[in-house]
This record gives sequence, structure tokens and C-alpha cells, in this order.
Amino acid sequence: MALQLIDLKTWERREFYEHFIQEVVCGYSITVNVDITPLAGQQLYPAMIWLLTKTVNEMPEFRTTLTKDGPGIYDSMHPMYTVFNKENKNFSGIWSYYSEDYGEFLKSYQADVAEYSKSTRYAPKAGTPENSFNISMVPWLEFTSVNLNVFDDGRFLLPIFTLGKYFEREGKRLLPLAIQVHHAVCDGYHVGLFVEKLQRSIAQFGG
Repeated sequence: MALQLIDLKTWERREFYEHFIQEVVCGYSITVNVDITPLAGQQLYPAMIWLLTKTVNEMPEFRTTLTKDGPGIYDSMHPMYTVFNKENKNFSGIWSYYSEDYGEFLKSYQADVAEYSKSTRYAPKAGTPENSFNISMVPWLEFTSVNLNVFDDGRFLLPIFTLGKYFEREGKRLLPLAIQVHHAVCDGYHVGLFVEKLQRSIAQFGG
């Protein structure tokens, strides 16, 4: 893991960053329906975790965090995601190292799920990397919008993703995806580009 601090003196986004981190502290959520038809036959959750992480690693706006020394950009990110305990109807938050090779990632994911999915603890797997971001899935709900409220001082810059229950429409399989970001580092344009890249990767993944 490497973190490159941003030089505010030369950062072209400085004015926007300072406005949304100091004056109008602002995060926002956008929910879209992602076409996952090409993923038919795949295990959906790990595939989407991998695809989301791949896309996050392609866009610095989704890898920007705030440290005690100022904003910086991680060179890469790893997914932290929820697993459901079917017995006590609770969930745990675990993580797996990202690999550009989906097969390698899938093996790690399956091993972690096998080990921790029956845990009754919130965070049973130690050593969560600093360069990780949150993904969760609510497979029981076909939602149209999700908004999370992070009650800190408004300085949580990393993205949060929530997946819903997929549904069929006009011959396509669609998956609700809620994307939560901080306006200091990520505008609507960047979210739109993220979805475009994600959709392209889904098509290539299933091709």
C-alpha cells in the first residue's frame, strides 16, 4: 500500500475540495440500475465485489482519503464487505485482498466467507487494511434509493456501495446499486464515469 499526499498548492480541485470540506460539508448518494445480464451463471456477490474494486482502482476520485497530514490518494484499494449469518440473522464485516486476477480473488473470497460467515462478531477478521472501502448487499430488497448517514465531522471521503435485489425488465437482469461519495472529491460527473466503466467491465467479464 502506498499513499500519495495531494499538494493543495497545485491541486486543480483545491477550491472545490475546500468548499465541500469546510463551508458546505456535503456527501451524497446516487442509485442506479446496473445491467448484470452478462453475469448470468456467475456467483453474483463476489463478482460484483471484484468488479466494483476493479473500477475503484481505475479512478483516483474513489481512492482519495483524508489523513492528519491532509488529503491523499491510495495507489490501490481492497474491498471490505458484509457476510450474512443465516442462523442468527446478523452480519459481519470482513475483507479480502484484491487481485487483478478474478480467479485468485474468488479463492480468497470463498476462503474468507467459509471461515467467517458463521461468526457472531461484527468484525471477526483482524488486520483490515487502511486502503479498504465498504460494500454491502441487501438481497431481500429491490430498492430505488439508499442513503447512508455517516455521523462524523463530514470528512469521510471514501466511497460506500450498497447492492440490492436484482430484477428482470425487458429481457435484462438489473441490479440496484447505491453509490455514496463525498462532494469534496467526487462530483456527479465522476459517478457517471464510474458507472460507465463498471458497466463496461461487467460486459467484458461476461464476454
